[in-house]
Amino acid sequence: MIIILKPNSDKEKIKDLLDSLKSRNIGIHYSEGKFVDIIGLIGDTSHLDINSVMASSDIIETVKRVSEPYKAVNRKFHPDDTVVDVDGAKIGGQNFSVIAGPCSVESEEQMICIAKAVKKSGAKLLRGGAFKPRTSPYSFQGLHDEGIRLLLEAKKETGLPIVTEIMSLTHIDLFADVDVIQVGARNMQNFELLKELGKCDKPILLKRGLANTMDELLMSAEYIMAGGNSNVILCERGIRTFETATRNTLDISAVPLLKEKSHLPVIVDPSHAAGIANLVEPLSKAAVSVGADGLMIEVHNNPPKALCDGDQSLTPVQFDHVMEKVKMLAAFENRIM
Repeated sequence: MIIILKPNSDKEKIKDLLDSLKSRNIGIHYSEGKFVDIIGLIGDTSHLDINSVMASSDIIETVKRVSEPYKAVNRKFHPDDTVVDVDGAKIGGQNFSVIAGPCSVESEEQMICIAKAVKKSGAKLLRGGAFKPRTSPYSFQGLHDEGIRLLLEAKKETGLPIVTEIMSLTHIDLFADVDVIQVGARNMQNFELLKELGKCDKPILLKRGLANTMDELLMSAEYIMAGGNSNVILCERGIRTFETATRNTLDISAVPLLKEKSHLPVIVDPSHAAGIANLVEPLSKAAVSVGADGLMIEVHNNPPKALCDGDQSLTPVQFDHVMEKVKMLAAFENRIM
């Protein structure tokens, strides 16, 4: 249920209304918009009568029921775009930010080399996998806590905020200095992990699962926001289909649809979507054109010798070329990079 307030409502009356609603043991999400203020009621509101709510205060313009199961992430609750600010790197609204770096952290020399290169090309955040979920137990699993240390060293050298994936609640203490915690596709519905991340104050980058619907992605985001963490970034990274020519199939239509359904920023990962390096550029350009708020691109200084996902990784020179194209398109779309 949402309560839409009359324009220029008295602040004291708003406070009284909020206090009255909270006394009914209902979760409250208050959104001050550019043109209208909205109070979202979260929880079981079936017992509330719309007419009685309307009559409870003269500052109420209208009351509507929300049919979707996700509330806090719903654009009806929060009409304005959410902008997630990561140490000055803004994602959402008119802002467009690129996250770049290797699939896996391999060495200090590698991380610093790549970090300097992607920053020079215009990336605003540095990615790198310290913990790697792999299909085979015999594949490289990442450097774990040593990988996070090397990411932090690269941050010291370049000033780029770091993004890395968490796989288990047992690792959460290791992420104290990580700027953005990524939840990978395989953990999108790890609800215990999502609930714990809802208690922290760090931005969460939530990737869509390989075979999950958009509503399921939004419900996973709801778990995080229900815990109190409103800094959530959604990521479309391709879904599994019958097509075998690419690693996954990028659902480009998900971007405008998610932005229609939710106020949260949406970025695209063209590297995992395609699994092929030369498809990263066209998919990146498509992402800008359909309104994505950013990109996550894998970059490696020597892709043929990468310990993980070399086939989809760009060299720094290739990444610089892609960034030139992205900057031109972003400027055309009036986005701020």
